[in-house]
Amino acid sequence: MKKLKLFSLIAFSSTLVLTSCGGSGTSKGGGTKKFVSKTGWKPNDSKGWFYAGKQPKQKGWPGMVYVEGGTFTMGLVKDDVMHDWNNTPRRMQVSSFYIGETEITNYEYREYLTWLKYVFPPSDPSFTNIYTGALPDTLLWDNQLSRNDFSETYFRSPEYDYYPVVGVSFDQANRYCEWLTDRANEKALMDAGIIAKDFYINESNNVGGAAFNMDKFKANDPEMKEYINDKRMQQKSGMKTTNERLLAANRSPNAAIVTKFRLPTEVEWEYAALGMEKNREYNNYLGKTPEIEKLRGKKGKNEGMFMENFKYGTGDYSGVAGWKNDGSAQTSDVRQYPSNDLGIYGMYGNVAEWTADVYRPIIDSDYNDFNYYRGNAPQAIVRNGDGTLKKIEAGDIKYDTLADGRLVYRGLPGQFERETVANFGNFRDGDRQSSLNFRGESTDSANSYNMYNAPRKNFIVDSRGRVIMQKDTKERTSAITNDIRVVKGGSWQDSAYWLDPGQRRYKDQTKAYGWIGFRVAQDSRSHDDNRSRR
Repeated sequence: MKKLKLFSLIAFSSTLVLTSCGGSGTSKGGGTKKFVSKTGWKPNDSKGWFYAGKQPKQKGWPGMVYVEGGTFTMGLVKDDVMHDWNNTPRRMQVSSFYIGETEITNYEYREYLTWLKYVFPPSDPSFTNIYTGALPDTLLWDNQLSRNDFSETYFRSPEYDYYPVVGVSFDQANRYCEWLTDRANEKALMDAGIIAKDFYINESNNVGGAAFNMDKFKANDPEMKEYINDKRMQQKSGMKTTNERLLAANRSPNAAIVTKFRLPTEVEWEYAALGMEKNREYNNYLGKTPEIEKLRGKKGKNEGMFMENFKYGTGDYSGVAGWKNDGSAQTSDVRQYPSNDLGIYGMYGNVAEWTADVYRPIIDSDYNDFNYYRGNAPQAIVRNGDGTLKKIEAGDIKYDTLADGRLVYRGLPGQFERETVANFGNFRDGDRQSSLNFRGESTDSANSYNMYNAPRKNFIVDSRGRVIMQKDTKERTSAITNDIRVVKGGSWQDSAYWLDPGQRRYKDQTKAYGWIGFRVAQDSRSHDDNRSRR
């Protein structure tokens, strides 16, 4: 089958695959043979008003691994000895995507904190909570009955640079993904010559809300003229006015806009962890062998040794001196152990990982079996009274409260303010329509009903200005809320049982843990129907 030709509408939008309903322009395989715009203009005519240039082939961002989409059986392949009944096998389809080669490391997370401290100095009262709310909770290493100095050394000391960052809540991990999206695009635009490479030398470009972000770039915000490398753009395009060059920058094929970073969904994480692409014959998988059955090295110095970082048994985290099972008592370097068949490290041990999904005991594959994700909460940009897009100002930053009382920002100054227009975390499981008390009542648009009767959170500020979470003393029947997220994978303190990718747990998204880290993911703009046969 001939490959489909792609036509880029605009550089930062997803590639649109154009197909014809019939006629002379359609090839036998159904793909577009030749496209002609109904306006009469040829695609990407440099003399026209809709010139986007040739779309460059999408390449993975550094540190990201391409995972080709497909169908697989999600869930357990072993007996459910915990009797959770929350991960029975089910067939799922996943689109192609990118996932982090490793978990985010201490070094990478310190990059984030350094940028926040530089652009939003904590010494400014308006910005204090931006930096402090992003810090990982290093006190989680403390144990009342253990001598442990990790709370002082693990995150900051250079010897742990390439160990996975822990003590980061789900909410904080999401803020990191948003920041990473802006910084990656900033670098891509610099490499394309659209933003001057000495951008950071001029401090006025990077103070508070003046910092670069993709909100302003995509919206052709007037502030963008402070970032655009006018001289380079004029040389390349011949356009003389700033407005022309702004438009050209947003359409430029050389911009290579980087797809936004996010946390992987549960189904993506499990699919990538299994890495069954090479374990097949034609279109049949040869088996879904859990990694637990392939833990020991087969030859050389690793023969008989465990090749993942987990707890072997009570009081045994690494093995005996001189013959260590896995060689790591706690966390380890993110590349210390072999990758899976796709080249992804650390999916079976070291630290467990946050995924994007809101936890529910049942995965509703009857309703959806394609790119399954529970937790959709679409947002809209808030507009001012005159219709313009509302930017977040230094004195108008909104925060969420973490379990330890710290505040984590929802958006940074200079970004556009957003509001959630719907929340589907309870969809078909937890809302009024899914309960026995539905009785034909109307939709609970306020999302106040919760059939699980879970504990409620209440935060107060004491006389010293500290935020304290009040405990719910009322007897409750469940721990399930819309604020708990799926955690996948085993960790350094888990038994081998949790190394099966089909296992799933849940934790409060506002809390941090010393055994949970995270990695990032990206959508792939490539077309799945490439019929590659290898």
